[in-house]
Amino acid sequence: MMGDISPPVASIPVVEGNAQAMNSKTLLPPLSTVASHFGTSGLSVALATGVTHPLGIFLQLMKQEGPRSLYLGLTPALTRSVLYGGLRLGLYEPTKVCFDWAFESTNVLVKIASGAFAGAVATALTNPVEVVKVRLQMNPNAVPIAEVREVVSKEGIGALWKGVGPAMVRAAALTASQLATYDETKRILVKRTSLEEGFHLHLCSSVVAGVVSTLITAPIDMIKTRLMLQQNSGSVRIYRNGFHCGYKVIRKEGPLALYKGGFAIFARLGPQTMITFILCEKLRSLAGLHKM
Repeated sequence: MMGDISPPVASIPVVEGNAQAMNSKTLLPPLSTVASHFGTSGLSVALATGVTHPLGIFLQLMKQEGPRSLYLGLTPALTRSVLYGGLRLGLYEPTKVCFDWAFESTNVLVKIASGAFAGAVATALTNPVEVVKVRLQMNPNAVPIAEVREVVSKEGIGALWKGVGPAMVRAAALTASQLATYDETKRILVKRTSLEEGFHLHLCSSVVAGVVSTLITAPIDMIKTRLMLQQNSGSVRIYRNGFHCGYKVIRKEGPLALYKGGFAIFARLGPQTMITFILCEKLRSLAGLHKM
């Protein structure tokens, strides 16, 4: 007879605690633990967004519109960060637990798959917030609920999920590169260096995660920008899709053209990644949760 194949507890979080999870008889963790897990994730992303939101357009806006302009659209951006960021970070470890149960492994490929799944699902669930956020940034005096009603009444409820496909692809790539890199870098540094759990380990791991996530997402953002410019211009279509765009860019401009604007992306994404992970680790510690 085969032994019990019930899944282990999805005790959020589970990085070093798989053995404890296997011995537990409860299928789900307490509601307070779930709330703390997703809450710390969302709060850390929101705080990081509040710090990095003005980056990239600092000098131009300071000259033209003054310091307050740096935080235009911050409220919808923070709302999205709490929801999207909380789900993106919060779903990673439960997903990894499920994959660990299914494949009996938590190697780097499982971590990449877990991050990709978490990012894609988080985007699918919160895409309406992103649609409303963009509209509020275009019309700061609008009321969010009124915007939702207007979109649904004029364009149908499906309009709230406009662009969800490409957004899911980018979110999957971003989350997989960020979280899997951070997770694996921490493991390697603890194993092969004198670093122990704490600020310096979190800082080093988050820096590596910021660099890797920039290298992965910069080409995606460049291709997305080219496709959007082509769509808005109304001219003859040069690119049929994202893959065709990437191929044409590499062939005509060289591989480095995929990283045009890469420094600006890292200037925003690098600090945001570092702040997010350092804050998240600290908040999890204060909440009595395991480290990531």
